Amino acid sequence: MATKTHAHADEDGHFRRKESTFQNWISKDAGSLYPAERDRYVLYVNYACPWAHRTIIVRALKSLEDAIQMVPLGCDLTAGGWTFNGAIPGQHGSLDRDPVYGFTKLKELYLLANPEYTGRFRVPCLFDKKTMTIVNNESSEIIRMLYTEFDDLIDAKFKEESKGAAGLYPKHLSSAIDEMNEWVYDTVNNGVYKCGFATTQAAFDTNVEPLFDSLDRLEKHLSTPDHQPFLFGKHITEADIRLYTTLIRFDWAYHTIFNLNLKFIRHDYPNLHLWLRRLYWDDTEITRGVFRSTTNFEAHRWGYASARGLAMRGEGKDDVVIIIPRGPKPDIEELGQHEKLG
Repeated sequence: MATKTHAHADEDGHFRRKESTFQNWISKDAGSLYPAERDRYVLYVNYACPWAHRTIIVRALKSLEDAIQMVPLGCDLTAGGWTFNGAIPGQHGSLDRDPVYGFTKLKELYLLANPEYTGRFRVPCLFDKKTMTIVNNESSEIIRMLYTEFDDLIDAKFKEESKGAAGLYPKHLSSAIDEMNEWVYDTVNNGVYKCGFATTQAAFDTNVEPLFDSLDRLEKHLSTPDHQPFLFGKHITEADIRLYTTLIRFDWAYHTIFNLNLKFIRHDYPNLHLWLRRLYWDDTEITRGVFRSTTNFEAHRWGYASARGLAMRGEGKDDVVIIIPRGPKPDIEELGQHEKLG
């Protein structure tokens, strides 16, 4: 049996994601408990985690790099949570230690916020240096804060209200985005984990078909002109960001490491493959190269190979050899001239 740190499935073999613990809100409103201020908050992430990747992308799309500090950890999950191990070569963007408090483990930050905390030490984690507490560690809520609450600190062209229909979460699409988020989260974003961390054949089989059914549904969705080049037309929305961070890991990690080998994105889903490549390769003002610059394929492969290897180890086997897949190659195919965004 896996140790508690790496035992992600319940006793029946099914993986069930635990609720976030810290769910407060940063606001630009006067009198807010957590007001939107420059250089007050720190976003802790690692480059393997798709949930953290959401926040990294939005922080960059909103040009909030100078307003919100970001601190990357390594991809090794320990009993103390994610660790700072940048002193080790190849540790995927991690710093040597926390530059704010000098910590070496994320656990130390959580216990600073709450000495009685007993849950998982997860990323992303949005920390308030002024009150020395964690504001929020739920990615879906953090990205929505970043859409609007720091807009007084950035150039007008990046403000959500300035973009109108081109915003990341525009009012006229909010219901459609929420509806898509619901089934994509359950069967795709979280569905890959339900399969990859399943510890019984029955648990795996229960979740693998809904996952690929949803990929089929997304492929069909992208086949209509009003859902091109992005999920809801010509502008990137929250739905694109949330799906991207799963699908950019699919062929490189989930297909091989999580046994999700019924289909490849690159070979079996032409519309999803084009959508994914357009986001990755774009250098126009639409994305300014953010999706590519925040994607680290080696961190994806290492993070998932390590996580699954540790989760699947037998009782008493403390030494686990992590084998990292080397394909597919290339990491992502380039766009043809006719496929590029104008």
